[in-house]
Amino acid sequence: MVTSTATSSVEVPDGFRLHTENTSQILLSANDAFLNPVQEFNRDMSVACIRTWSEDRNREKEEAWRKVTRGKAVRAANNPNKKLKGDGGHPIATTTAEESQKAKEEDSGEQLQESQKKPESVFRPYNFTLLEALSATGLRSIRYAKEIPLLKFVIANDLSDAAAATMRRNVELNGLGAFEETSTDPATPPKLNPGKVRVNEGDACTLMYNHREDKKRVDVVDLDPYGTAAPFVDAAVQCVSDGGDHYSFATHAAANLTLSHKGLLCVTCTDLAVLATTNYPEKCFSNYGGVSVKAEYAHEAALRLVLHSLSTAAARYGRYIEPVLSLSIDFYVRVFVRVWTGAMETKRALSKTANYYICSHCQAWYEQPLGRVVEKVHEKSGHVNYLFKTQAGPTVSEKCPECESTLHLAGPMWSGPLHDPGFVGRVLEHLEEHKDHYGTAPRMKGMLTLAKEEIAAPFYFTASKLASAFHCCSPSLNDIASALLNAGHKVSRSHACAGSLKTTAPHRDTHDVIRGWIKKNPVKMENISQGSPARRLLAKEPLLDANFKRHPDSITPSGEVKLVRYQQNPTPYWGPKPKAVSGTGNKRKRGEGEETA
Repeated sequence: MVTSTATSSVEVPDGFRLHTENTSQILLSANDAFLNPVQEFNRDMSVACIRTWSEDRNREKEEAWRKVTRGKAVRAANNPNKKLKGDGGHPIATTTAEESQKAKEEDSGEQLQESQKKPESVFRPYNFTLLEALSATGLRSIRYAKEIPLLKFVIANDLSDAAAATMRRNVELNGLGAFEETSTDPATPPKLNPGKVRVNEGDACTLMYNHREDKKRVDVVDLDPYGTAAPFVDAAVQCVSDGGDHYSFATHAAANLTLSHKGLLCVTCTDLAVLATTNYPEKCFSNYGGVSVKAEYAHEAALRLVLHSLSTAAARYGRYIEPVLSLSIDFYVRVFVRVWTGAMETKRALSKTANYYICSHCQAWYEQPLGRVVEKVHEKSGHVNYLFKTQAGPTVSEKCPECESTLHLAGPMWSGPLHDPGFVGRVLEHLEEHKDHYGTAPRMKGMLTLAKEEIAAPFYFTASKLASAFHCCSPSLNDIASALLNAGHKVSRSHACAGSLKTTAPHRDTHDVIRGWIKKNPVKMENISQGSPARRLLAKEPLLDANFKRHPDSITPSGEVKLVRYQQNPTPYWGPKPKAVSGTGNKRKRGEGEETA
């Protein structure tokens, strides 16, 4: 095995190949765990998001520490001497002025000596822990250890003995393994430091369940399996540190403050054949507790199904999720969610879950929330009570109100926001400052910019699909966006699909924009069959007078500059690869980690 720590001049043994990615290099043999270089974008985005999250956490901790430190300083200034208290309610014995002055001088001298003895309290940055449950080659864990300054250590796990051996070799190659710590005192024997990447060979769920106790929890859990992450979600939401409603501090020393904090859960699912189609509704329901949609916005529905599964899994333990970034990327989805603890917000998960009725022709969608929150304010005290009610329904008739076609039911799925714009903005700022550190920085900037601008309304549409429902020629995105903006609605692009738009407008207004377009670009009715739903769409008189005058906001900030918003095929046959096999040729068992395709 190569033991050189100078990764720039690594000796590659026979039968191995050297793979370099950013700051890390790993050795791979033909029988080692699977690795697809195209997933560099996934790893780059993960490094940027986790690093931004860690800086946010550290900033929160420092602010809380400074607040407590200032409070102690104020109390010390207001009470320079401790007040004497009598015993049993008896009055305190009086002293003369000379005795009081002498006592003050003695106390001041003692305080001065005490302050000289104790070093000034200094803020200590918060170093977090991370668990990668499905590590395979260990490249992701190695990059985390080398590129995230506030990372204390990462636990890299895999079930396969061959993968574990590969990880140990690569961890040693990058100088992140165990080493002996020596002391300046010759009498103190050296002790073994387990290193920044700690390799574990075992079942992923067993490892995470062993970390679900309060003192054993980790700050970040990363699930990046081959296929679905469903079997690992329950264990993951329990072993990740959760965030409470208040800060709690150690009372013995301000420098050792502990912060009740929010953990971060990073999840990848590559089974889009289940999540983004209706080919396997039974499998989608068993994995994610909902049914997917058959529509052009199926990739956003896939994100919402994954978030729904995370939300329901967390709610079983009195926790709730807060998505900070949810991305549909190529052939997989990747979500980053904060995990908190709180009874009230856990109950609110009901109102952030919905079923959707999807039209089979025009693809209009109609939301059916599972529940709602009613706020009742007490007249005298002003106290607010929250009541949780089931939602009356259905919100739509048996046929689509727009074209009278059949409606299909999808869900339940997450109906809340997909992103936290503030967090995404901070990731963008980090990327601008460190764009030379990421090989896929141009595409990261494009996708993050789209995600930041994306409105919270569910689902998107494309001009071509919308026009096809009317059998007309397609208007441009700017034409549709301008008409909707001129009508007072909001619009944005979607990161999940090239040439897509999201809007707060009801479907009737969106369709009226197309009807206004058709007045200028007539449809040949002889080409449309009598029973076609397009005829029913065209027969309706528009209620909205579409104004196609170019609106200044029709070009979003991301459209003002040239950005790499969507993936271009980097290599031939770059999509999902066959599932990796162990050195003996047997298929890998459940719980064994692999880098996704």
